[in-house]
Amino acid sequence: MKEVMKEMINWQKIWDDDGNKNVYIPVKVIASILSFFYLGVINFRNWLYDHKIFKEMKLPCPVISVGNITVGGTGKTPCVIMLARMLQKNGFKPAVISRGYGSKSINPVNIISDGDKILLDSETAGDEPYLIAQELKNVPVITGAKRIATGETAINQFGVNVLICDDAMQHRQIFRDINLVLLDNRSLSGKDHVLPRGRLREPIKELGRADAIILTRTDETQQIDKIIGEIIRTKNIPVFKSIHKPKDIIRGNYNAREPVSELKGKKVYAFCGIANPDSFKKILLVLETKILSFDIFPDHYRYDKSELEKIRTGFISCHADYLVTTQKDAVRLKDNPEFLKMLSVLRVEMEMIPSAQLFEKYIMEQIKFCQVKQ
Repeated sequence: MKEVMKEMINWQKIWDDDGNKNVYIPVKVIASILSFFYLGVINFRNWLYDHKIFKEMKLPCPVISVGNITVGGTGKTPCVIMLARMLQKNGFKPAVISRGYGSKSINPVNIISDGDKILLDSETAGDEPYLIAQELKNVPVITGAKRIATGETAINQFGVNVLICDDAMQHRQIFRDINLVLLDNRSLSGKDHVLPRGRLREPIKELGRADAIILTRTDETQQIDKIIGEIIRTKNIPVFKSIHKPKDIIRGNYNAREPVSELKGKKVYAFCGIANPDSFKKILLVLETKILSFDIFPDHYRYDKSELEKIRTGFISCHADYLVTTQKDAVRLKDNPEFLKMLSVLRVEMEMIPSAQLFEKYIMEQIKFCQVKQ
């Protein structure tokens, strides 16, 4: 696992100006130059959309976008799953459309799930779409680079009446009726840079396009940045709060399920390859586990046999009670059934606080307003 970390540039330290600053000076200089050109392209593209030169295409049903303005790790996948279940509870027939980041498919439209069964493997589908399909019943999940094409497929082939557009803040080609932006305020400042020098996909000011903001992981100490707070007040954007709540533990092969309370006081060997590994580690600590080892891999990492053997050997040699990983990691291990048998997967869900009903009321009112306009 150490070999994997050595091969990586620690972008987190570059973005946060953390650690030995001299180590990354050449990288920061190059990244700053590239950020200058990237910012120019992004600002010009947004200007074209803002002035209606580039047109947004409207589909014949409400579209809810779930996105962010930073790279990874804000909790979009749990939010999409929560939204889909909320819509089903209120009598709607939703579908999830996604670009399918990490997918190996080159097809313009990929039906990951028809709502009844999963039709593609995780490597073809991409981690997040596969996980969403795994969690949601009677909800089609479709991927493709053009959301208009995937949205039309969902409507015409499956008769859905609400579309949840995953990770679509920057995909402005499709008109969205509700633009939800997730904000992990612990790692975001109004002074942050755009990619690659910083973690921003687009400038902070573009938060003004949001219809509502969801602050994630608000059970941790959090204070809204002054610049971000000013945008929220000026644009009168409603703000909701959420936490990521551990749901249960399942065996990697889904043959058994345990309450998270079973982890209390237990020795665990943990590993993950996600955008925000600290969030996984903090949940394990909140559950009062004794972490003997915590191995970090790059986001969306595909484990090979030798690495899984190292993990297995490490787990056995340190006499841990549980070998634990995340759901996103588990979907990338489907081709390793023997390894899955010894694996425990921590499932996490998003919970709106202090009241899920307030957020649900907001979404239902917005959809009703959309239907009246259509």
